[in-house]
Amino acid sequence: MTKNPSKAAKARAVVASLLFVEAVVIALLGLWLIFLTLTVTDEGFEIRVLLGVLLFVLLGSGGLAAAAIGYRRGKYFGRAPAVLANLIALGVVSYQVQAGLWVVAAPLAMLAVATLIAALRAIPE
Repeated sequence: MTKNPSKAAKARAVVASLLFVEAVVIALLGLWLIFLTLTVTDEGFEIRVLLGVLLFVLLGSGGLAAAAIGYRRGKYFGRAPAVLANLIALGVVSYQVQAGLWVVAAPLAMLAVATLIAALRAIPE
């Protein structure tokens, strides 16, 4: 089976773009949670909760961004984290569906499935 470098580069670009979108979504979600923690609570906030959210944002968003950069450069070290993150996202979707939050569940499911399929189909060089 011959590999088409142009096709492989396009597949990697698609995966990288989807991973960057996910990284931005996680960063925005984390910033929103931090904003809510600092402004909505009347009786103060737990510093450990805030640190947990910050850690989630840094590791989640940073990890997906690093995987995306790897894909853009033609490296495939980001494949396993990308697949794992999107399988976890599909688990989150099931909780969102159970809670009746279809507005959140549907876009998250579409993004996770698209990224998961793209990451698995991208052909290493």
